[in-house]
Amino acid sequence: MRIFVPGRLCLFGEHSDWAGEYRRINPLIEKGYTLIVGTNQGIYADIKLNSTELIIRASLCDGRRYEPFRLPMESNTLKCVAQEGGFFSYAAGTAYQFLTHYGVGGIEVDNYLTDLPIQKGLSSSAAFCVLIARAFNRLYDLKMTIRSEMELAYQAERTTPSLCGRMDQACAYGNRPILMIFDGEQIDLIELKVSKDLFFVIVDLGGSKNTQEILRRLNECYPFATNPQEQNVQKYFGSISAEITQAAVEAIQLGDAQLLGALMTKAQAEFDQHVVPACPEQLTAKKLHLLLHHKPLSPYIFGGKGVGSQGDGTAQLLVKNQSSQTKTIEIIQRDFPQMQALQLTISKLPV
Repeated sequence: MRIFVPGRLCLFGEHSDWAGEYRRINPLIEKGYTLIVGTNQGIYADIKLNSTELIIRASLCDGRRYEPFRLPMESNTLKCVAQEGGFFSYAAGTAYQFLTHYGVGGIEVDNYLTDLPIQKGLSSSAAFCVLIARAFNRLYDLKMTIRSEMELAYQAERTTPSLCGRMDQACAYGNRPILMIFDGEQIDLIELKVSKDLFFVIVDLGGSKNTQEILRRLNECYPFATNPQEQNVQKYFGSISAEITQAAVEAIQLGDAQLLGALMTKAQAEFDQHVVPACPEQLTAKKLHLLLHHKPLSPYIFGGKGVGSQGDGTAQLLVKNQSSQTKTIEIIQRDFPQMQALQLTISKLPV
């Protein structure tokens, strides 16, 4: 059996997934609104049953292959490997969850191709957890819904040292845009209709960031704000982000790319004002802002912003059309040789 799982691009509402969960402690915190879509790039694998072992043959996006990784389907072993962290912790954590909940045997996964950049805010770890979850679901005919796969993949990633929020595993829904609403423990999920093709360029900035440090510093602003800086963070991830994200949902459904691009630029400006002071070492993001304000790109793009936890990891640019997509990538390759650019198209769904 063959499986493909894409990465996840957070178009709007980064960090509002975990921020909205704090409503269970402080109901004055606003709900979180996140708009996500699957990428055109992802993880490809052939899968088959194995009665006693978890066997993973993994590929990196540069074509390199890991040595085969093998673990017995034994609860303590899987949990220990998951908690240690590292590349294979996600597979071990997912296998641990399925062994615990369903008493399954093992699987063999040959991840023969990965064209999704890792550690760049595109949820490569979540995609791998979803891939393993889907493999168990299909090979053992567990009849799980996509939502159930997504939930167990989330529990799996939280078995590792990862501090992921609940939006990452929405890559399970593929290339469809999804609005997620976070209200304490409650999550609502709405699939959106796209009336016109939307063209993006996703840019690996060739920089570095510490996502765990960003999350640690921003989580310190919750559940109760004790100073103006913490109030600003809560305001951005609350009312400001919610208003912008809901406007973006309407723009996507209307096919208004120009408005959508303007909302991206606005979201970045508000983020810079309200959130960056809480973690300036990681979020000032010189490479990101150099790209967003690069004059030769302006004739081809409607707007852009940072991706995921923000910082100098990945940027997203909304371009005017398919030819602008090509031209934008050419300019980035010419002027920023350390950066890598990928195409993403959100396609109008057939009626």
